[in-house]
Amino acid sequence: MNDRKKLLNAVKYVGFTLLTTGIIIFLYGFFVSDHSAITSIGIGTVMGAIFIFLMGVFFVATEELHEKTNKGVRIPAKGKTF
Repeated sequence: MNDRKKLLNAVKYVGFTLLTTGIIIFLYGFFVSDHSAITSIGIGTVMGAIFIFLMGVFFVATEELHEKTNKGVRIPAKGKTF
């Protein structure tokens, strides 16, 4: 459980940092700069932050579900039914 919390916290902080940076770049490109490339870089950074956060949450959920499932496949012996 502790490893999942560490991974989730790391993803949260990285995602928040990238999201904040992307919003700042987008606002700078939209209101201050005349170049549309800066605006699109900001949009891409925001989308990247969202993608990183969602993938991190997906990895944590997958790991938790993997731990809770039964391991192995039950093979019935000859002549016995379950």
